[in-house]
Amino acid sequence: MAEQKTFAISILQDSHTGACWSCGDMRAAHFCDSCGKVQPAAPTDYFSFFGLSKKLHVDTAQLEHDYYALNRKLHPDLYARMSGEEKNWSLEKTSQLNDAYRTLKDPIARTEYLLKLEGMNFEEQSKSATEQARTSGEVKKQAVPPDMLEEVFELNMQLEEARMNKKIGETDESLSRDLEQTKTHLQQKFDGYFEELRGYWDEWDALLDVEQAGHVVDPAQRQSVLNKLIDLLNRRSYIRNLVRDVNEVLEG
Repeated sequence: MAEQKTFAISILQDSHTGACWSCGDMRAAHFCDSCGKVQPAAPTDYFSFFGLSKKLHVDTAQLEHDYYALNRKLHPDLYARMSGEEKNWSLEKTSQLNDAYRTLKDPIARTEYLLKLEGMNFEEQSKSATEQARTSGEVKKQAVPPDMLEEVFELNMQLEEARMNKKIGETDESLSRDLEQTKTHLQQKFDGYFEELRGYWDEWDALLDVEQAGHVVDPAQRQSVLNKLIDLLNRRSYIRNLVRDVNEVLEG
């Protein structure tokens, strides 16, 4: 028991010094460059797990290649006869690998994750608001984008009229056509947000280039880009919910 505890302490120290637990040489993030042994799983962000900087433009083809390369090297079958520690590390790293890949390959999930790393917690706030709405029985409220106030007011009137028609068994073909046209318009707006998002990615990545060159970035400028990302994701979420509401009325 004492030997196992001493071994565990030694591994922890090696993980902080960058030395391989097995041969003592300087190790890589996942495997030792000298002896090839899997290294202890350590808390890290998803970008760093793949050796990436926290940029929002990601080469997804390279990401996929790296994912499968690591997945093959971490396969549980390779560690069936290894020590208990190595088995556990391979499983922990495989879990990290899958979570990191699933998040970084998706452009929206990647953006939300970056915001979380920067302390914005967009996704968690959204889930929290949804859960609170379910618990209280109230409708989840989102702020109407300022440029859509008039459009949303008109749409809500149309939706209410369509719901009332359904209750009394009436059909208004003209209203249905208007709602179909509105849904098409909203979907186009929703799709267009992605190009706007990529533009904000450019701004964020440019700031990281400045930092990596050894220069100081104005915190206000950094926060400005993060705020733009938050605003766009909120608008995107709002439009998605509107399309859902129209579909429920048209298909319900």
